[in-house]
Amino acid sequence: MKIINNPSRKDWTQILQRPTKTVDDIEGIVNEVFADIQQNGDAAIAKYTTKFDGVSLENTIVSEKEIKEAINLVSNDLKTAISVAKENITKFHAAQKTEKVFVETTNGVECWQEKRPISKVGLYIPGGTAPLFSTVLMLAIPANIAGCKEIVLCSPPNKEGKINPAILYAANLCGVTKIIKVGGIQAIAGMTFGTESIPQVYKIFGPGNQFVTVAKQIATKHGVAIDMPAGPSELLVVADNSANASYVASDLLSQAEHGADSQVILVSDSINFIESVTSEIKKQVLDLPRKEIAKKALANSKAILIEDVDEAFNLINNYGPEHLIISTKNDAFFVDNIENAGSVFIGEYTPESAGDYASGTNHTLPTNGFSKSYSGVNLDSFTKSITFQKISKEGIKSIGKSIELMAAAEGLDAHKNAVTIRLKDL
Repeated sequence: MKIINNPSRKDWTQILQRPTKTVDDIEGIVNEVFADIQQNGDAAIAKYTTKFDGVSLENTIVSEKEIKEAINLVSNDLKTAISVAKENITKFHAAQKTEKVFVETTNGVECWQEKRPISKVGLYIPGGTAPLFSTVLMLAIPANIAGCKEIVLCSPPNKEGKINPAILYAANLCGVTKIIKVGGIQAIAGMTFGTESIPQVYKIFGPGNQFVTVAKQIATKHGVAIDMPAGPSELLVVADNSANASYVASDLLSQAEHGADSQVILVSDSINFIESVTSEIKKQVLDLPRKEIAKKALANSKAILIEDVDEAFNLINNYGPEHLIISTKNDAFFVDNIENAGSVFIGEYTPESAGDYASGTNHTLPTNGFSKSYSGVNLDSFTKSITFQKISKEGIKSIGKSIELMAAAEGLDAHKNAVTIRLKDL
């Protein structure tokens, strides 16, 4: 990690730059794949699966037989762990249900709002070196609680043409209605346009690499909503010398091992603490199976010394981290005032890993500073709000004149007449 001492505000933008490509760098590739799949459907899907995943498949739809085989391959201990996580995630997301909002705005004018599920949703689950079966729980559980009718899951196949058994087990456990062996840009394009085997959906969820992230953004140009532009993982830890350096090092490494393009940042008011953490990182990384990936991520990471607490707080809000760990003598200051963060972890016994797996909160979160305007996935992500209104004779008499005057002022006489014709009958 590069250590930076009390940087000037004018340098923050450069210091906090993410190690990701811009949309322009890869948009051309994504558009090419999208156009091909829109035109050629499953034939194009098969071509790109062979090209990018190195496998040719006769059938991309996961069968009941494959699901049963996967269930038998998952250990009982892992099934128990998944069950614990499922219970907590269910509790937290079920608690987010809201009742109908009803108000009589004036005598005889009733207005209300109700939530309705998005009927067709697509879940993208990364495979590769880290098959994220935990993301299945994070997306399928709230989709089911919300009442989504079709829950389509896409995940890339391995060289043997299979999806990781834990992903299939979790998908079956959480009520996914269709599982398809397709990944990358082609999966997002397939769910955007629909093919012979992949249903078209109304909203796409899930993290992925930079190509998947850009593909999701391109999908919005074709009328499909997305959860957020969720790209490479990132973590910022703010800690002082009251924190445990080995704990902080382990947290930073837990995100660094996600991928070479992940970013971790430590902010502290103590150079001694920063040096202790960097020393711990060097020790702990040696024991990681994914140490080469972690080392590459650490090359893009920073340890920033900021001695003024207000300046540290402003830098954190400027960065807008996906994950924020707070471990200081004054946790309440940061907790009470933080504006931009996807998910916050407080105190030395709250590792970010807890939110990734089993505490109950959702781990599908905005990256690349999008926490300044986006929320992480929650129950409302799988619903939309519909407003209703019902007006009685008394109600239209009450607000009719105001409607007529406003419509006339905007030069919309038909709008005015729709009220006038009713008022005349009364």
